[in-house]
Amino acid sequence: MRRRSLPLSDVYRHLEPGPVVLLTTARAGRANVMAMSWHTMLEFEPPLVGCVVSNRNHSYAALVATKECVIAIPTAGIARQAIACGNVSGRRGDKFAAVGLTPMPATRVRAPLVAECYANFECRVVDTRMVRKYCFFVVEVVQAWIDPRVADPRTIHHRGPRHVHVRGRAAAAAVEGEVTVTPGHAAALPAHPPPPSWPSCRRTGR
Repeated sequence: MRRRSLPLSDVYRHLEPGPVVLLTTARAGRANVMAMSWHTMLEFEPPLVGCVVSNRNHSYAALVATKECVIAIPTAGIARQAIACGNVSGRRGDKFAAVGLTPMPATRVRAPLVAECYANFECRVVDTRMVRKYCFFVVEVVQAWIDPRVADPRTIHHRGPRHVHVRGRAAAAAVEGEVTVTPGHAAALPAHPPPPSWPSCRRTGR
C-alpha cells in the first residue's frame, strides 16, 4: 500500500467517534448549549456515555456544578446552527437565541432539550474521576426522546477545522461561525421538519 506520514495532530480526524452533538446545561437559571464531537458509548444499559468537555468551555463549570446535561443530536438540516454553537460563547448572553435554536423543558434534569434535534438524551454525571486530568465526564442517560418522523437521520460529523461531513461525505465548511456548502453538495442539506412536541414523541428511558 502507498503511504505517507501523517501529522500526529491530525490523528483525531480519522478516529472521529460519532456525530456532532449538542450538549446543553443549565445553571442559576441560565441555559447554555455547546457543540461536542468527542464522545463515546461506554455501556449498553444503563446507557453510559463518555464526554470530553474542555475546561475552557463555558459549559464545563455548569456541568461540574450541576452534574446534569442533555445530549441532543442534530441533523444536516440545522448544520449551520449546530456549528454556530461551537463558534459562539454563552458567557455573556442567550446562546440559544444567538444561534437560532429552541430550548424545551426536560423531564428528569434542569438542562433543556433542543427542539430542532431529532434525539434528546437527558443525562446525569455519574463518574468524574478523569475530569481533572482529561476533562472526561461519564454520564448516564436517564431519559431518552426520539422524533418518530425521522427514520433515517443525516447526522453531522466533524473532521477537523473547517471540515464537516454529512454521513460520510463532505458537505460543509465552517468559517468564522458560518457554514458554506461545498459545491455539488447543496442537495445534501435537506430542510429539517418543524420542531416536534417532545412529550408526544416516542419515549424511552428509565
